[in-house]
Amino acid sequence: METPCQKIVWDLVPAIRASLAIELVKRGQSQAASAKLLGIAPSAVSQYISGKRGYRIEFQGETKELIEKLAQDLIENRVNDFVARICEICVSARGIENKCNNGCS
Repeated sequence: METPCQKIVWDLVPAIRASLAIELVKRGQSQAASAKLLGIAPSAVSQYISGKRGYRIEFQGETKELIEKLAQDLIENRVNDFVARICEICVSARGIENKCNNGCS
């Protein structure tokens, strides 16, 4: 039996990273620059873009808007707390009202 936390780690977080990587590249960032902005390996960005990783979820509505905003803010170096922003996207994608308990707002 798969727990909700396993689902988040195996499906949701990679899908968020994939969407961010794709959005960064769409906005003119190279794969190497996108990897640096996301703190991941360039090979991971390549796999996200090619659909080999993080392909199971397609975001819409508010969640998609949050991803697009984070991508633009990363490009413009306007992100103070990357973890909190990822948490916000995760909460939106899961459709829950309460925020995570690790200090996210």
